[in-house]
Order: sequence, then C-alpha cells, then structure tokens
Amino acid sequence: MKSWQLFLISEVFREYDLSKKEQAIVLAKFPDEETVRINRQVAEQALEDDRIPADPETIRRQLWTIYNERFAPKENREHFPGYDRKGSNAKDKLFQAWLKQKYLHWKTVNFDPVSTSSKVVPQELTKQDNTNQENTKQEATEKEITKQVAIEQKSYDFLTNPFIPLVGRVDDSQLFFGRDREIKQIFEILNSGSSVTLIGEEGIGKSSILWSICQQANNFLHLSRESVFLDLNWIHDEDEFYTALCEEVGISKAKGYTLTRNLRNRRILLAIDNVGKMTWEGFTRQVRDQLRGLAEGSLAPLRLILAASESLDDLFNDSQDEGKTSPLAGVCQEEIIAPWNDLTARKFIATRLAMTKINFTEAEIQQILQKSHGHPRKLMRLCYQNYSRYVNR
Repeated sequence: MKSWQLFLISEVFREYDLSKKEQAIVLAKFPDEETVRINRQVAEQALEDDRIPADPETIRRQLWTIYNERFAPKENREHFPGYDRKGSNAKDKLFQAWLKQKYLHWKTVNFDPVSTSSKVVPQELTKQDNTNQENTKQEATEKEITKQVAIEQKSYDFLTNPFIPLVGRVDDSQLFFGRDREIKQIFEILNSGSSVTLIGEEGIGKSSILWSICQQANNFLHLSRESVFLDLNWIHDEDEFYTALCEEVGISKAKGYTLTRNLRNRRILLAIDNVGKMTWEGFTRQVRDQLRGLAEGSLAPLRLILAASESLDDLFNDSQDEGKTSPLAGVCQEEIIAPWNDLTARKFIATRLAMTKINFTEAEIQQILQKSHGHPRKLMRLCYQNYSRYVNR
C-alpha cells in the first residue's frame, strides 16, 4: 500500500469518521497527492468496487456531503477551510492541496529520520547510537501503521488487480503504456507549427494519449505552452464550452473578438477530448471558426490537439456545404491511433503481471490477443477477467 493511501486510511478517514462508501470515493478521487480525478473517472471505478456509485452526479452529491459535513468546522478538530466553497473543480483542487499539506507533515513525523533527530537524547549516546535508534523507530512506526490498516487494506481488492482502469483514460503516468511512437510523432507535428487530431475508434486510447501529451508538454514543446484539457462529454453546449475554456485558462468569460484579445499574449496547448460532441445541438460552426482563428500561425495563442472517432471533414457535415472544408481540419494534421500489435500487447501483459506473483499461460495470452485484436480497452478487460479467475481460485 502506498504511503498516501496509508495516510488517508490511518489518519484522515478515522479522524473525520468517513463511511466505507465515502472512503472508497476519496481514494478513487485522489489516488495520489498529485492527482484529482474527475467524477466520471471516479464513477468508472464502480466496476471494480461496488461501494462507489456508478453515476457521476451521485459522486458529485456525495462529495458535497464529504466536504460540507465531514470536513466542516467542529470543536477540537482542524477543518477544511474551503468546505463551503462553491464550484466543484476548484474545491476539489483546494481539498487536495489541504490534504497534501497534512500528508507531508504526517510523512515527516512518521517516516523522516530528521524529525526524530531533533528530539533530546542523552549526550553520552554516540552518533551511531542515534542513527540506530532513528532507524529502529522508523521501522517500528511503519510496522505499526501497516498493522493498523491491514484489515482495511483487504477492503480495497481492486487495487491488487493490475489491469485497470477498465474504462476511461489512463491518467497515471506509471500505468500509461505502449504509445511512445505516437507521442513522439505528435510532438513533432506540434513543434512544426501545426495542430493535431487523433483519429481512432472508441477505447483505442485517444483520451489517454491526450492526457499524456498535456503532462509531457513542458519537456517536449520547443515553444513553452500551458496545457489545458477539456472533455466535451461534460460540456452541454457552446456557451458552456466558452465558460469552461475561460475558467481553465484563468480569464473572464468571453468569446469572439474579446476572447481573441484576452488570449493575445497567452500560449496554450488546448486538448479537447470527444470533439465529436460539437456536432450536437447547442454547438455551431462559429465556435470551430473561432478555434481555428486562435490556432493559426506559429505564434498563435492556441495549439490544438483533438480526439475524434473519424476525420473532421466527415464528422462535421455542415463543413461540406458549398464545397467548404472543416475549419478545424484546416489547421489540424491527422494522426491515426491504431490497435497494439501482438508484440506490444504481450509486453503490456508482461509489464502488468510483473507487479504480481501470477503468470498467464501461453494459451491464455493467445486467446486474449485473438479476442481483443490488440484493442487496448478490450485487452484490458480480458486480462482483468483472467487475472480475477486466478485470484478467486
């Protein structure tokens, strides 16, 4: 169990009296001290932990209860300062920052030898004696905490199956796998001054690649740009799109010339997942025209990386009227995201199983490859099911 999870279970959950359902939600929402998952991703964990609601809206309401009741001011207990703040995204980030501060203090007290060295010790002890005492205390503390949470650890069986997540994007860099060639190609396109559209079927890994590109942008973009990630699955119409874009960028809500003016001195890598949502009622060609205008030129405010299930010219039929082409297709170079080949799929299975004491037979691996055809989501589910059979024997 990671130290972050130990901290949550042994310190936070007990002090603030979270129910088992609330504990599972917090663990899924904040998997480590640096990550905040959106509610859809948390709901997807319901496939692996039946304590987690499968509906994102239920997750949102449950989080309201956690913030506004469990972490509200009470006598003789520190409270979350933003417990009654409005706005879920900002509140999530504030809560994580507050937890992280408590976590770092907890780590220092429990695991950092420096913290024990500051205590008064008899002068006759040698330096080696001090070191031995510190190491012994640290080992004892680790054993005590591990023992305390052992029974709770059994409740989180989904953490032991290495073939996760079953749905949704992979937002943990340690779990992201097998797209080095594609990512290298995408950064070459971005650095050439063009935007990119990732084309591939559902579940092929486009969302995970988008997320990974955003995380690696500071290291591989020649011209520094701040990364902004928007998932259109959670945006209802064009008006909400402008609201979300401006909030993420940190400017007042605007569109048209005002938006162009406000972004004039900004350099942003804008990743838009599920861009096909722009074909739905509530979106017009106007928003695509504006995005194109903001993304044209080597020093343009925006550089786009989009994810779609088909070519933008095919996706946006209105662009074909009077012989026109899609505004976004005009600035985006397509990158096809294909299934994994057998070699990559085998490496993926071997990498995940290396975390465990279980090995699949060659016959099982061949069957998984045959049924999945290298499709990452299908392969993940088949591996998850096969691994579960070993655990349940």
